Amino acid sequence: MEARGEKTHTCGTICLKYLLFLFNILFWLAGGAVLAVGVWTLVEKSDYISLLNSSFYSASAYILIAAGVIVIVTGIIGCCATLKEMKSLLIVYLCLLLCIFLLELVAGVLAYVTYQECFPFCYQLDEELRQNLKVTMQQKYQQPGGESITQAVDKLQQEFKCCGSHNSSDWADNVWIQTNERLVPDSCCKTRTELCGRRDHPSNIYKVEGGCIMKLEEFILSQLYILSAVGIGIAFLQLVGMMFTCCLHRNLQEDPY
Repeated sequence: MEARGEKTHTCGTICLKYLLFLFNILFWLAGGAVLAVGVWTLVEKSDYISLLNSSFYSASAYILIAAGVIVIVTGIIGCCATLKEMKSLLIVYLCLLLCIFLLELVAGVLAYVTYQECFPFCYQLDEELRQNLKVTMQQKYQQPGGESITQAVDKLQQEFKCCGSHNSSDWADNVWIQTNERLVPDSCCKTRTELCGRRDHPSNIYKVEGGCIMKLEEFILSQLYILSAVGIGIAFLQLVGMMFTCCLHRNLQEDPY
């Protein structure tokens, strides 16, 4: 019994346990961050992202939420396996880490291949999204039954400091603008007040700052860069975690319990 106790609690095994436990805490926090980003995207940004008439962005948010939940559950399993020194659970944990890592790898490769294949047509896709936003602004803003569209457009223009899809002249064809003695909606104004949209001078509205579609694309691109960095960081953590798990399992494998 004494020999077993010494073997079980060697310095190397204890260090591996705490290193793996620390890794699982970091992995769990990373999963929580990914989950939070997905929820934040749905709650705070889905209203004006929906103006693009594309399900890609909402699907991305749901994927982030699912990935965050999987990572959190995996981290909890890893903590239990480490603290309880359960070799069978360590194997399950190692398999989950490997599966998540392979899924990330496959997703990254597919994204790269898809981008390379669609490169000549990607501009056409962007242009289609641009036209969708322009048509939505011109035909549905301040129209009966379009209250959610109106609110989303106003929030988009105020938050991103922009006016119109491409520029402020996009509003010239809007029926509500034409019949309400305005040149642009009041949400285009730098200082929003009632009827401020009657003047379209650059000192009054966001006229030279660029259209909303450009600002929205810049925002989405910046979020993709952040998510890519987070994904690379999580992948690196997974490699470290798999190494620690293998080492700890090998040490525990020598014990007869």
